[in-house]
Amino acid sequence: MSKSLPYSMKDVHYDNAKFHHRSFFKEITQTFLTSNRKHECVSCSTGKFLGLLMIFGLACLMLTHTNKTHSVSDGLAKDIRTNEEHKVVTDVGIRFKKLWRRAPRLPPRLSPDQKVTYGNFTGKPNEPNVEEKWKARQQNVKEAFTHAWSGYKQFAMGYDELMPVSRHGVDGLGGLGATVVDALDTAMIMGLDEVVSEAGSWIELHLLERISQKGRVNLFETTIRVLGGLLSAYHLSGGDQGMNSAHKGPKPTIYLDIAKNLADSLLSAFTSSPTAIPFSDVVLRDSSAHPAPDGLSSTSEVSTLQLEFNYLSAISGDPKYSTEGMKVLAHLKTLPKVEGLVPIYISPHSGEFSGENIRLGSRGDSYYEYLIKVWLQLRAIQGGNFSYLYDMYDEAMRGVRHLLVQKSIPNELVFVGELPYGSKGAFSPKMDQLVCFLPGTLALGATKGVTKEKAMKDNLLTFEDLENLKLAEDLAKTCFEMYSVTSTGLAPEIAYFHTKEYFEGGLDGGNKSSEYVNDIIIKHADRHNLLRPETVESLFVLYRITSEQKYREWGWQIFESFEKYTKVDSGGYASLDDVTTLPPQRRDKMETFFLGETLKYLYLLFADSSLIPLDKFVFNTEAHPFPIKDAI
Repeated sequence: MSKSLPYSMKDVHYDNAKFHHRSFFKEITQTFLTSNRKHECVSCSTGKFLGLLMIFGLACLMLTHTNKTHSVSDGLAKDIRTNEEHKVVTDVGIRFKKLWRRAPRLPPRLSPDQKVTYGNFTGKPNEPNVEEKWKARQQNVKEAFTHAWSGYKQFAMGYDELMPVSRHGVDGLGGLGATVVDALDTAMIMGLDEVVSEAGSWIELHLLERISQKGRVNLFETTIRVLGGLLSAYHLSGGDQGMNSAHKGPKPTIYLDIAKNLADSLLSAFTSSPTAIPFSDVVLRDSSAHPAPDGLSSTSEVSTLQLEFNYLSAISGDPKYSTEGMKVLAHLKTLPKVEGLVPIYISPHSGEFSGENIRLGSRGDSYYEYLIKVWLQLRAIQGGNFSYLYDMYDEAMRGVRHLLVQKSIPNELVFVGELPYGSKGAFSPKMDQLVCFLPGTLALGATKGVTKEKAMKDNLLTFEDLENLKLAEDLAKTCFEMYSVTSTGLAPEIAYFHTKEYFEGGLDGGNKSSEYVNDIIIKHADRHNLLRPETVESLFVLYRITSEQKYREWGWQIFESFEKYTKVDSGGYASLDDVTTLPPQRRDKMETFFLGETLKYLYLLFADSSLIPLDKFVFNTEAHPFPIKDAI
């Protein structure tokens, strides 16, 4: 559909003359006849004679100019002669143009009753309307959060997760009421005081007891969701001279005390291990730690604890949390890598990587995310030597560009694949939806959280930063197309890409009108959607850094698809079995991260950029924002 012009059809004749083409001769004569020089010349006969002579001379020059060489086949001598004549004519024309300067071309005037309707242009006349649109869409996201919370509160309060179809709760994360804690800071950011009061009261009354009684929990999941949620709530409720002390709910110290209690139990995963690599699981009621059944830990899990433990040490004054967490990254620094890339498993018994599988999807993703984020968190500390984190990140991103990035056929979508058998094995064109964290991480690493405009103005970007920023933009496009290529407009958990070496027919996303229907391959086992946040997370970061409205528009399209296909009337939102079929079959599960991450990032995407600014906060991998030291 073509974009409308900045005026309506009823005004075609209102100022149509401004679009008429005028010849150079008409401009000269009109300028002469309407200028002050005219009034001076016509007052005497000599002036009149000179004026007529000048017009006659101009006419001759114009005729000479228009009758220049008609063919290049008349020979070199004729070309040279013509060029010399043309130069004389041009020189004279320039003199006359200097004498009678053309008035500046003004844009067409709108009729008095014409309203400004410039679509997505960012000119000043349009800004109020644009901001009103995004405020309204922000409100839509807030209402979605309220609907999700209402279902959880009614059918699953105190359980880890809501089963929205069958309308009851389930404990799949250790029984610590994970949705309550994960959703709390989202409610604070949205200004939903009633939800803040309900969630805060439950935490104050029940969470300490749960921690003392519950059994085995995963170190990583409990840290990023529960510990991270408590720490963020501490700051946002006014702790550590935080943002807003007017929030409903408990005092900030309540959240801090519970966080310390939980972290003390989780520390056993570090102290029980014979190496710097922690065990994967902790039994809360006796603070014992155990490895996973296969004896291995995920690389991403052991390296995605440090933001939380560092911030806890900063606000509690006890360095033990940060000390244990940072031992892991210092140890990982010493291990051999493949151009900065690492296998997805590591042994807490030997402290060495296990296997050769390299990917940025599950079990590998947030290792790379936390390298840059922990560096951003700690770089301002006096006497701290954390530059090795940035160096590890920088080397890894070069490795990603060299070994993992390819383009699809036929439309050249940029994607990140895998090396399941290491750098010497075959490349797999498989990309998890989880990999869509990477565009946001690349953009954050390039500008360090400031806008691209400011970074360019202050000469802060290296050539490599610009390369990473371009890759971020290309990958964000691919991540969005993983949504729009399906019948539902929602992304599958995993996609494959058509390359010279790989193609399977009959496995498209179902949206035949998509330009990329032949680029993206979706296998039957991978067609589910879990309400994941990674793509909207990257859209949020890229919008904040580039100010490009397309990222907001893409986010809105994704939100509309969530609303259309995953919303459950009785409350909550459901995961989907197959995003390629209509109507999609629903799964009976609402993940905690839908409230903790997906809706939070959508809300912030549509918000003013002053709300949780990226140069003053760092988000943990569960979207819980922590303040950056000396940046607040």
